[in-house]
Amino acid sequence: MTIEDREDAYVVDHALAKHTLSRLRSAETEQVSFRKGLVKLGRICGYEIIDGAMETEYVSITTPLSETTGERVKGLDDVVIVNVLRAATPFVEGLLKAFPRAKQGVISAGRDEEAGMNEDGEFPISIDYMKLPDISEDDTVIVADPMLATGSTMTAVLKKLLEGADPERTLVLSAVAAPPGLVRVDEAFPEVDLLTVAVDERLDEDGFIVPGLGDAGDRAFRTT
Repeated sequence: MTIEDREDAYVVDHALAKHTLSRLRSAETEQVSFRKGLVKLGRICGYEIIDGAMETEYVSITTPLSETTGERVKGLDDVVIVNVLRAATPFVEGLLKAFPRAKQGVISAGRDEEAGMNEDGEFPISIDYMKLPDISEDDTVIVADPMLATGSTMTAVLKKLLEGADPERTLVLSAVAAPPGLVRVDEAFPEVDLLTVAVDERLDEDGFIVPGLGDAGDRAFRTT
């Protein structure tokens, strides 16, 4: 298993995940390659979640030659993937390759860049649209957003998502995360597991992750 339990988060330590993230970080990676990289990273993370966070059970199998015993993953039909629009769209596309039968939800949430961070390091967050499936107590919920920076967006998303819902497990999945965001989300939702491919050094004065990978939405959708 290549998910490491660090003090501030679980970290996907798979060599191919780190390789893919390195390509995403590069300013020379253009839009198509960036989107494909996010898809690939989402798929790798999905497989790592299956390997590191889901249980298996023994089952009887009849092969063409004999009876035998095999293993299968429990709960693959009890997965909800929540896409935090818009940057997570290609990331989620990759996750769905690992969880093809997952229920899907979308939340459009964004921070007010013009207002800027307050003295506590938070941004005002607006949630403009939300469409979620029913979430049961047997579900594993994966909330995907490539960037976990200040944690302002994610705490607002989780507050909406978990109102009246009590899933078996909730994971926040990011490609890169900054320490202040991890702390903020963990303090607000200690029951939620934080999973990322890299914990970066810091946030700059504008609330962007350093070294980060830039604005994942703008790079994926070529809006700059």
